[in-house]
Amino acid sequence: MAGDDNYLIPARNISEIKNKQHRNEEYLKQKREKQKLKIAKRKAIRKAIAAGKDVPKQIPKTLENTREPDETMVDPDDQEIQVDQSIDEFSSYYNREESPKVLITCSENPHSWTIRFCRELKELIQDSIFLYRKRASLKHLVEDAKRREFTNVVVVTEDRRHPTGMLVIHLPEGPTAFFRVSSVKYCKNIKNRAECTSHKPEIVMNNFRTRLGLSIGRLFTSLFQYNPDFHGRRVVTFHNQRDYIFVRHHRYEFKNATKAALQEIGPRFTLRLRSLQKNTFDSKFGEYEWVLKRHEMETSRRRFFL
Repeated sequence: MAGDDNYLIPARNISEIKNKQHRNEEYLKQKREKQKLKIAKRKAIRKAIAAGKDVPKQIPKTLENTREPDETMVDPDDQEIQVDQSIDEFSSYYNREESPKVLITCSENPHSWTIRFCRELKELIQDSIFLYRKRASLKHLVEDAKRREFTNVVVVTEDRRHPTGMLVIHLPEGPTAFFRVSSVKYCKNIKNRAECTSHKPEIVMNNFRTRLGLSIGRLFTSLFQYNPDFHGRRVVTFHNQRDYIFVRHHRYEFKNATKAALQEIGPRFTLRLRSLQKNTFDSKFGEYEWVLKRHEMETSRRRFFL
C-alpha cells in the first residue's frame, strides 16, 4: 500500500528548490519521466491501430483551442445577436439596399511600395477605386466620400517606405477600425500565381467568435459584393488566429468530387486590430468601442479578443 500511496504524492514544485544543482537534477528527472510516458502512450496507440481498434484522433493542444473563456463570445445563430445585427451599421448592406463602393487611398507623398499595395488592394476589392490623397485631411476626405456616395474608405499608412497600417471606415456613420499591417507579400513575389479576373469573389470569414470579432467580420464583408460569381472560383479569406487576421486571395479548382486545389492570386498580408471607433474617423472627439492596450490587456498568452 505504501508503494501505491507514492503515486498520489504530487510532483515536487521545482521552483521551491533553492540549490541550483539539485533544482536542475529534479528538472531533468521530471523531463525524463514525461518523455517515458509519452513514448509509452505512442506505443499503445500503435498497437491499438495494428490490432484494428478504432483509435480516436489525437488533437494537439494549441493556444487557440485552449483560449481563456470570454464573456463576449457568442453564437452567430443566437436570436439576440441576429436582432442586434438587423439594426446595426451594416444592416443596409446585408438587406441588399446598397452596393459596396470603396475608396482606397494612402498617406501623403506615398512611396512606390505603398502605391503598389494600394493597387493590389484595388484588384482584391473589385468595386473600388484608388485615388491619391493630394494633401487632403482625413476629415475632408471622408466628407467628400460621403458626397460621392462611397460606402467605405480604406486608408493605407506607411512607415519607412512600406505599408504598416490600414484604416477602414464604413460610411456614412462608421464604425472606423485601425489595423497594423505586417507580412506583406506582393503579387509579383508569389510563385505560380493565378491571374485575377473580374468575377465577384466568395468571402470566407473564419474564427471570429466574439461580439467584437463579428463586428470586424461584418466590416470586412461590407467591402465586397453580396452575391459572388461562383463560376469565377475566386475566394478571399479572412482567417483569425490568436487575434491576427490572415488575408489570402485564391482561385480554386475541383480535382474530383472530394478534392480541390488552390492557386494563390495575392496579395498576402496580416492584420492586427488596434482600435475600433463607433463613428467615422475623429481623433479628438471620437468614441472608441475598443482599444488595444497591450500592457493592460495582454495578461495571458491564451487571452484573445476576436
